[in-house]
Amino acid sequence: MGDSIEARTFTRQDRTQFRAKAERCLEALASMLADGRFSAVDAPDSQLGLEIELNLVDEQGAPARGNDAVLEAISSPAFQTELARFNVEINVAPRPIGDGHLQELETVLRGSLDVADRRARSAGSSLVMIGMLPTLDETHFTERWFSADPRYSLLGQQILSARGEDIELQLDGVALNDDRPVERLAMVCDTILPEAACTSVQLHLQVAPESFAAYWNAAQAIAGVQVALAANSPFFAGKALWHETRIPMFEQATDTRPQELKNQGVRPRVWFGERWVTSIFDLFEENSRYFPALLPVCAEEDPFEALAEGRAPELAELRMHNGTVYRWNRPVYDVEGGTAHLRLENRVLPAGPSVVDVVADAAFYYGLVRSMAEADRPIWTQMTFDAAAENLQAAARGGIDSRLYWPEVGGISPRELVLRRLLPAAAEGLDAYGVDPEVRDRYLGIIEQRCLTGRNGAVWQRENVAARERAGASRPEALHGMLADYLERMQAGEPVHTWTH
Repeated sequence: MGDSIEARTFTRQDRTQFRAKAERCLEALASMLADGRFSAVDAPDSQLGLEIELNLVDEQGAPARGNDAVLEAISSPAFQTELARFNVEINVAPRPIGDGHLQELETVLRGSLDVADRRARSAGSSLVMIGMLPTLDETHFTERWFSADPRYSLLGQQILSARGEDIELQLDGVALNDDRPVERLAMVCDTILPEAACTSVQLHLQVAPESFAAYWNAAQAIAGVQVALAANSPFFAGKALWHETRIPMFEQATDTRPQELKNQGVRPRVWFGERWVTSIFDLFEENSRYFPALLPVCAEEDPFEALAEGRAPELAELRMHNGTVYRWNRPVYDVEGGTAHLRLENRVLPAGPSVVDVVADAAFYYGLVRSMAEADRPIWTQMTFDAAAENLQAAARGGIDSRLYWPEVGGISPRELVLRRLLPAAAEGLDAYGVDPEVRDRYLGIIEQRCLTGRNGAVWQRENVAARERAGASRPEALHGMLADYLERMQAGEPVHTWTH
């Protein structure tokens, strides 16, 4: 979906041709997997990658409609446009996980964001790294807020056309405290721009084909734990909703199904999945089998001709289609320097609150997913797939104090689960990557303190807003005041468990 697409309309012939080309790409991928066409350097510990979606705000903390000017001021290929004019994205160059590379990641990321923020301020905006910008409301979801690149509005048109009606956003929240009523969201929107409110951290890991299923299954099993620990999206359109509201809002904002298709059990476009897999091919095949194309743009290349010539095929149609099926753990096929490789893209984490929190979340994920994938008795052989899916929803709703299911212990709080079982497993995984023990302990120590204090980004935001409202502030005043405090602490760079009001 990062490819440039010109504004256009699609014909029935376009869709028929695209389906045929996508199926041919799928056949080529099957041939590459069978023939061992992927480079041996794609060991599971070879490379990590990171993307962070960011929000832009003006001096009053309101969304800023200026990503073109900000990107021009930043003038770095690491920063790219995103769906809405109040979004940009930073892509961090891939690097190994072991040795001092995690610490290097923190240094590079903090330096890049500091420079970018200074330049963004010269263009009238500030960068905010947060799961959902709390000052967004329905006025920011109209056509004028789409980024200038036509691929975004084209995607929105295709989703709404497939759906056949406007998008309904509905969610019952979690009360700020015991004496508050539950708040409810009910909004109808004629664009997909609520998706742009859902800003995330995306973690990439190169994985060898023979290891991919184990890593994907492990990532699915721990997704709920990740969300519970890192929740940072408690407010949307002025409402106090779930601790990680980004999860249900992203699911609803890109849903191509009218109610009748939901009633029939048609699969949603934002998808956790429905089963453990045995191969990466399973995931690409499901995408092709279950989901019609949203952007049926065909390339000239024939993948089998490329293979016959000894080249890695681009598989453009497969990649385009894959980019419009929003799995929380997504398979990725890519070609770099003429060599094809496979990646696992983890998409469950919200952006923020601070750079060191983001790197701590990454360290916990990379360590834990390796430990789980390489365990003698894999976690996915001990729990149902439905239990993993239910954990994700429970964690998104209740955050760090939710109740999750885990094999051998049953219902358990994520704090207790992480402290007792998962931190040691994550440490073992980081050791296997060759991470320096001091670096390992620094980042996992942040996760430990989050569990001990019970404070992540969502908890801090909710407490700050509740305190302001008790002091007499209106909800808009409380949200703007909280965001100003958040920005100050985000820029100071201390982990969120140390933040005070």
